[in-house]
Amino acid sequence: MVPWEGYVSDETMGTFAPIVLYWVYAGGYQLILHRRPLERYRLHTRAEEEEKNLVSLPTVVRGVLLQQLVQAIVAMILFMVTSDSSVTIVQPGLVTQIFQFLIAMFVMDTWQYFVHRYMHQNKFLYRHIHSQHHRLIVPYAIGALYNHPLEGLLLDTLGGAISFLVSGMTPRTAVFFFCFAVLKTVDDHCGLWLPYNMFQHLFQNNTAYHDIHHQLQGTKYNYSQPFFSIWDRILGTHMPYNLVSRKEGGFEARAQRD
Repeated sequence: MVPWEGYVSDETMGTFAPIVLYWVYAGGYQLILHRRPLERYRLHTRAEEEEKNLVSLPTVVRGVLLQQLVQAIVAMILFMVTSDSSVTIVQPGLVTQIFQFLIAMFVMDTWQYFVHRYMHQNKFLYRHIHSQHHRLIVPYAIGALYNHPLEGLLLDTLGGAISFLVSGMTPRTAVFFFCFAVLKTVDDHCGLWLPYNMFQHLFQNNTAYHDIHHQLQGTKYNYSQPFFSIWDRILGTHMPYNLVSRKEGGFEARAQRD
């Protein structure tokens, strides 16, 4: 039993709940990011954000909305193709759902690592497609899905579809998985290192880890996203870091280079 049962279908929730959650969660971060009490948790100063970022917030918002439009269309097609109205879907037990969740996480990580890395290594793809995301040198939450439309389709939307299909999860389980993936992706770009943030303490691949990738010296490292750092460690693209306090307040993720 889920709160939306009897009101909207699992397929509809799987399509639109992650989009709504993105704006609620990222919007909340955006509202608190510039509050003075939180200056002590920022990974970059406000001056750095204003000086280094190469794209305006309204442009970022438009880019994210475009990606989510494509995402919603693909999700509706995916659920339409994979669902059968003549068959009653039986939700598996909790242990099975956890196992499917873990498979989906691994598949999504694998897909995104290799696509993401290739977009950095191929100069044409980086220059014309992936560099759009790196216009946000100082990441913030609303910009988590600011990508070139083709990258959004290949990296995020197609990666999510493959994770859903390979794991064998039901549309209902997919609602929770896609929402969890959205929360994690937004958090990795939030620009804050918060003391009670479960994502930042449970996952080594977190806000500071991804911040290194957005820095100039880290663009060829820390490709892994959104969950684990497994592929970075296996394939030699892992760059460790120290989280140090800045004199003016806040933190800095400082890369450790050999």
